[in-house]
Parts: sequence; C-alpha cells; structure tokens
Amino acid sequence: MKHLENYRVLIAKIDDFCNRVTEDLAEHIACRPGCDGCCRHLTLFPVEAAALISALAKAPPELAEQITERARQATPDGDCPLLINGRCALYESRPVICRTHGLPLLIREDAASRLDHCPLNFKTLESIPGHLILDITPLNAMLVSVNALFTAERPATFPERERISISEALLIRQRG
Repeated sequence: MKHLENYRVLIAKIDDFCNRVTEDLAEHIACRPGCDGCCRHLTLFPVEAAALISALAKAPPELAEQITERARQATPDGDCPLLINGRCALYESRPVICRTHGLPLLIREDAASRLDHCPLNFKTLESIPGHLILDITPLNAMLVSVNALFTAERPATFPERERISISEALLIRQRG
C-alpha cells in the first residue's frame, strides 16, 4: 500500500536498531515469546492502525475472525486483542511501542532524562552502552511526521482523533 511506505521505512529503521540491541545484549533480555505482561490494550496513531488493518486483511480467515472477535470483546484496561496464547497474532505488523518496549529507552522529560526498560531486562548489567539506547524523542517526532503525512493522504479513513485503540483499529475494516 503506497500510503504506508513512509511508515514501513521508519519501521525498518526501528527494527534494525532493535535487532542490534537484542543481538548485542541477548543474555540480558528476558523478553521472549510467551512473555506478555506488557501486552496491554494500547492506543495507536492512525498510520499504525492502517498497518494493522492491512495485516489483518492478509491474515488467514480463521485467524482474522478470531482477532476480530477479541477486538469486539476488548476492554480499555485489558490485554491487547492481538494477544493469543501469549503471542502477538500480527507480530510482524505490531506498532512502534511494541517493537521498542522493554529495550533501553532514553526518555526526556522537561529538563531531565532517564533510562527506562523492562524491569526483567538488564538485571545483571551495570551499564548499557550509549549506542544501544534508543532516544525516543526523535523517534516519536519521526512517527508524528509519518502519521501527519498519512492522515493528509487518507483523512477520511479513520476517526478524527490523534489516537485510536487497537480494538477500534481492528474493527475499522468491518465498517469500511
């Protein structure tokens, strides 16, 4: 889909970085298939929602129906509707936050900065090399820009809100 090209370029860059981190720090990362404590029902930018909708449309019909039913039953504070048997059913199309969660992230708040990561990761590591820490400020700025381009191209496709819940995104195809 042409309207998702910018997003896919951004995702490829994020994945390259995340793959380097997970390769270099593999023995310090607890995140594995079935480790799903962070898989909550989140909100997305419209461009991320479109990527999920595209992936759902390509999923086998039985899986697509299972995901759609989970989306219908989802609650705002519950598990992610894509979580089936402890795994993401659309893993290759997961949103940005799901790709970076748990890894070392530099978070800038006001005048301060802090390092964040899953508390199960890096327990025995005294420090994390700077080149393996993702500064989310420029990442978020890039995602906002990519989303703005997407919404300018496809303004009527999604609800007129900045964020859309995963379940709402998965159900958009039912209306479209």
